[in-house]
Order: sequence, then C-alpha cells, then structure tokens
Amino acid sequence: MDLAYPRPQLQRAHWMNLNGLWRFRFDHEGALSTPQEIDRWPMEIRVPFPPESHASGIGDRGFHDVCWYERDFQLKPGPDRVILRFGAVDYAAKVWVNGHLAVVHEGGHTPFRADITHLLNASGKQTVTVRAQDDAGDLTKPRGKQDWQLEPHSIWYPRTTGIWQTVWLERVSRTYIDKIRWTPRVEGYEIGFEARLAGDPIDDLSVEITLRQGKRLLAKDRYQVVDGEVDRFIVLSDPGIDDFRNELLWSPERPTLLDATIRLLHGDKVIDEFTSYTALRSVSTLRDRFMLNGRPYMLRMVLDQGYWPDTLLAAPSDDALRRDVELAKAMGFNGVRKHQKLEDPRYLYWADRLGLLVWEEMPSAYRFTRTAIKRTVREWTEAIDRDYSHPCIITWVPFNESWGVPELTSQGMQRHAVQALYHLTKTLDATRPVIGNDGWESSATDIIGIHDYDCNVDHIRQRYGSEIEPEQLFDRRRPGGRVLTLDGYPHQGQPIMLTEFGGIAFQTRQKAEPGVNHIWGYSRARNEEEFARMYEQLLEAVIHTALFSGFCYTQFADTFQEANGLLNADRTPKIPLERIAAATSKSRTWITGGV
Repeated sequence: MDLAYPRPQLQRAHWMNLNGLWRFRFDHEGALSTPQEIDRWPMEIRVPFPPESHASGIGDRGFHDVCWYERDFQLKPGPDRVILRFGAVDYAAKVWVNGHLAVVHEGGHTPFRADITHLLNASGKQTVTVRAQDDAGDLTKPRGKQDWQLEPHSIWYPRTTGIWQTVWLERVSRTYIDKIRWTPRVEGYEIGFEARLAGDPIDDLSVEITLRQGKRLLAKDRYQVVDGEVDRFIVLSDPGIDDFRNELLWSPERPTLLDATIRLLHGDKVIDEFTSYTALRSVSTLRDRFMLNGRPYMLRMVLDQGYWPDTLLAAPSDDALRRDVELAKAMGFNGVRKHQKLEDPRYLYWADRLGLLVWEEMPSAYRFTRTAIKRTVREWTEAIDRDYSHPCIITWVPFNESWGVPELTSQGMQRHAVQALYHLTKTLDATRPVIGNDGWESSATDIIGIHDYDCNVDHIRQRYGSEIEPEQLFDRRRPGGRVLTLDGYPHQGQPIMLTEFGGIAFQTRQKAEPGVNHIWGYSRARNEEEFARMYEQLLEAVIHTALFSGFCYTQFADTFQEANGLLNADRTPKIPLERIAAATSKSRTWITGGV
C-alpha cells in the first residue's frame, strides 16, 4: 500500500491511510438510504480502485448506479480535531461516521473533507460508511472519457464508479491551517502566500514561513493572522544576471523547487505545523509565442488520457505516477495535456519535482443544460482551487472540441457558457493562459488550439507551411468540419498550437488488452519501422512549421481500444525511447535557451 502523503503541498506528519480492504455492496435499485438499512456486505473491495477495475477485486463493468463502502478503524479521540479526507469519489457521495451523516459532496474528480471529531466513539472503534451514486446514463454530469454504453466504443472508455483516490485521516489542532496558496511573481522575485484557518477562533495567532532552496535559507518571515487569514508577498533577493537568476527559476530543464515549512503559532507556542513547496516561474503569452519565465518557449506535449488497464482512472501506485512523468520526459516531451481528467495530485507532485509542464482540462459533460453548466462551474472551481499552487500547471482548459456545447455557431447560450468559463477561470487565476474551447470554434481564448489528425505530411505542410498567412488559415481550415474561430472572434495574434495530431495506431502484441475486441486509430502503421518513420516525418513537419508555437501529439499510451499510443497500455515502448526522443526534440531556431 502506498504511504505517499496524498496532499503534497500541505503535508502533515500525523495521518492515517484508509486505503485497503473495505466491505462493499451494489445497490441496484438505489433503495438503501442509510447505513442502518444494510443487513449484509456480500463483497470486499480494495480501495482506492473502482469496482469496474480488476485491481479492486470486483472487476464488474456493468451498470451499477449506487454502491456502498464500509470499513472500521481504530482511533482514540483526543484533544485534537480529526479530519476525514477523500481524494475523489465519482460522482455523488454521502459519508457517515459511526452511523451519523458527516458530509455530502457532488463532483467525481475533486476532493472533499469532514471534521469528524464530534462523531468519534470514546472506545476508539470507529466505522466509516460511504454511499456513491453515479448514474451511467446521465450526460449532464462532468464525466470525461467514461462511456455511457455498456462496452467502450469510439474514444470512450470503461466507467469509474465510487472511490478512486486515497481516503485518509489527519489529526490537527483545535485551530489549524486548512488551505494555502502560492503565487510566484518572477518579475519582482516575490512569492505570494495565502493561508486560510479553520477551527476555533482565537486571538494572537501568527504564521511563520521558512523557505529554502536545498540547504540555502531564502526567507524566514512571520505574519499576524487577521480575520482568520494571512495574505502576504515574500520578497527574495534578486540574484542579478541570468546565470544566477536561472538557478532559482523553475523549468522542465531545471525544476528548482523551494521547500517550505509552515507553522501556526499562538503567541510563541506552535499549534500547527506542516511542510509544503513552491517555485519561482511565470507563464504567459506574448504576441504569437508562449512564454516561460519571460522567454519564448516551444511546448512539446503529449496527450495523456491517464488510464491504466487494471485500475482505470485510479493510478496503480505512486511509483506508477512517477514513472509516467519520467516516460514523458524520456520521449523528449516537456509537457503533457491531461485529457478529460483531473489527475491525482501525486502526479502533479512528480511533475513539479521532475520538471514536466501540464495542461489541466475539465472533464466534459455531453449535454448542454443549466444543470450541466452549474455542475461544470462548481467542479471546475474546486479543481482550480485544488491545483492552483502547482508550478507544473501552465494552462487551464475548461472545454474541449465543443463537447457539452455542440452548437456554438448558432446558440448564444452556449457561446456565453464558454466565454463565462474563460472569464471565471481568469478571475480565479490571473497568472496562467486559458483556452476557452480547445480544438476549434474558439472565442474567448489566450491560445488558438487546432486539432488535425491528417497524417499526410504533405497536407500538413500545405495547410500550415511558411507560405500560409494566419488569415488564410482561419478562412480555409475546417478541422472536424468546424470553423477555427467563431464569428466576432477573429485571430488577434494569439499563439497558434497544433494541440491534437498524430493518433497513429500500431499494435505490437497479437492479443489486445483484456475486454478489447478491436483497435483503432486515426491512421495505421503496419510494422515497427513504418510506425517510427511516420512519427519522425510528422514531427519534423510540425516542429519546423513557423506558425506553431507548440504541439501536443496523440497520444502517450494505448488506452483500451485506442492503439495509437507511443507506449503500450502497460507503458512498454513500441519503438526505442531514444528514437522517439530524437524526433520529439528537434530544435527550432527561434527558441531562446536558458529558461
């Protein structure tokens, strides 16, 4: 069982992992409403793997709208508070502790918590029960790539129901820091720090922050708590010329993290303490280029669905998440586009630690209704709140390919929805670019993303070559039969990126993954050498197209019926990693080094 702390930017010493074997049952009719109504538990499940997965011990991919979980744990009540935390439960969750309702949450990809101090038994024997409801046919909830049909079809995959990220407990003081937020400002060598307190309100509180780069002390400041919060900028010494400056800046080439120790003090007594980290780095767009730390930077990304054959959306282990980051870098990519999934924070931790850029994308709903938009806004807001402080995240993507807003050209309500999510995202985070709708039919956006799966290299050169002016591109190009920009939103000089392309299918094994009866991709290679040549030629054409300031190749690994990964589903490479990296990493003359 993994012992990695699940909330890496607010890591406390005293916690208990509740993953492992839980009692389990399906509730096909949704007839049960409280734990007291349950008379038997016919199965066991291994949390955090969903019941559709083989790793859970259940492996049932049928339609089960409601399922129940329960487990016991030993914990003696004490003077401190006890917080029960869930990484993610798909889709709507109710949680009881010792038969008493503790918390209700809706949203299948974001975390939630409950203070259960007042619900604990004095004996020390405690029971937690979870009811998870996930209607497979409801297309108004954000669901990403989870199929609503019994068998995975086209570009959709098996469902994930119930608990699919870590469940844990932590002891905290009666008054404690519940949330923090880091905001780097490279231009002033400043790092913004925000802290929000919870628990009993008391006077004479302060927060002490110690920042280090390795063993080097950068700052040790103490701030008074006012109205339950702290909001300050920590000013670091400007190192001067670029040679010293770059040693402190975070980038994929040099992922320098600044380690933090945070203490909450009542007078001079420490009542809460934890570790965190941040980084100095900036992301922005300038004219037609993406900028990292104030320098033009070519984005070389790969689309990553974030699925595993035996565990589905849940990661097999923390080591598996680290390995995915390492593999993306080994193939020459400096970033990933996490597609239709809010990835586990442990993945973001490894991307921060090892140096990999991440585009975060909201899982789509597939109907346009007021309910769908309300659900999307609520969960997207929680996602930004969860992941704001990760330096690896460089772009937010609320919508993809008009999914959930299919009539953008004719329906004003749908256009307003995209524009509203764009502006909401910019309000919640003014430090990162936002793509309102990636792929086509752009309106409010900081980057124009184009999806084009034509693997004919000559066609790619003809459409996007040096002789093509941007105005011609936007007049002529119709990927997926869709216009690139909506009327009233012409290209205004934003960076243009090919954010989905490739999709070359090649299967290296005679037998497909379990449960997969057919494979497909947007084009096919007959053997390993043809697959390698197709990739090399396509990357050569895209990288040397001056129009693009970045790209995202489809895709990282085979995902069920989609056999268009550079890696097999088990993460073994289809062709040597060195050959992939050589094609991915070819240079562009405008790139400025030193970032």
